[in-house]
Amino acid sequence: MPLTTHPALPAEFTIAQISDCHLFSKKDGLHYGANVYQNLVSVLQTIKTQFQVQVIVFTGDITQDHSEVSYQRFVQAVSECKITTPFYYLAGNHDEHELLDKHLSVAPFNKNKIISDDYWQITLLNSKSETPKGFVAASELLALENNIDNSKYQLIMMHHHPLDVGYFIDRHGLENQRQFWQTIDKQHTVKAIACGHVHQAMTIYSKSGTKGIPLYTCPATSIQFDKNKDSGSSNGQGGGFRIFSLYANGQIATNSHFLAENINE
Repeated sequence: MPLTTHPALPAEFTIAQISDCHLFSKKDGLHYGANVYQNLVSVLQTIKTQFQVQVIVFTGDITQDHSEVSYQRFVQAVSECKITTPFYYLAGNHDEHELLDKHLSVAPFNKNKIISDDYWQITLLNSKSETPKGFVAASELLALENNIDNSKYQLIMMHHHPLDVGYFIDRHGLENQRQFWQTIDKQHTVKAIACGHVHQAMTIYSKSGTKGIPLYTCPATSIQFDKNKDSGSSNGQGGGFRIFSLYANGQIATNSHFLAENINE
């Protein structure tokens, strides 16, 4: 893939991460008062018009009502915004792998779970389980170890958060955090973990190992959770997304961006 350049920095590879759309079969479906379809369209239009990205990565939860039509709405939003950027994806706890692969089957969608450029390898790691909680199977962790190219820097992207964030969503976080971090701490080229699921933009550092690997959480395109409530509730903040710039020297620059307000009709 082509790299962009910055006159004062080494070559970079730029990624847009979106997550947690929570769509309904109807385009006017509301999630905690927000029109999540229109929020998604606005986020995609913002990415397309305001950022130069080589890749878009969706980190799970297309659907809220678990309807097949909601997956079609996601594809419709991408088509409506005329997105041609390669678009990778993985499943959230609300999603079904089979429906993702069925509907996200033609360009710009790409079902591969490893993305590479000259300096970086990005792995999309499956954390979906049979419950809302996350679990990365031993086979997935083994495949991660076997597929890592240690000649490149590593960014791991997943749905569930592998570190507690301090509010109700921790009840549905990654169950096998210890095994996950035991695997990650053995990989000396891993620079960061990125996830969705928490409906907030946060940076948290791992206390395992010696590297203090950062976990970057992605704001949802739908709504941001109120961290002071004991269950799902919007804090009123607009839908959002995260941009990563991955540099040839292994450094990461990342920022979260938000719509001015949620669309409520």
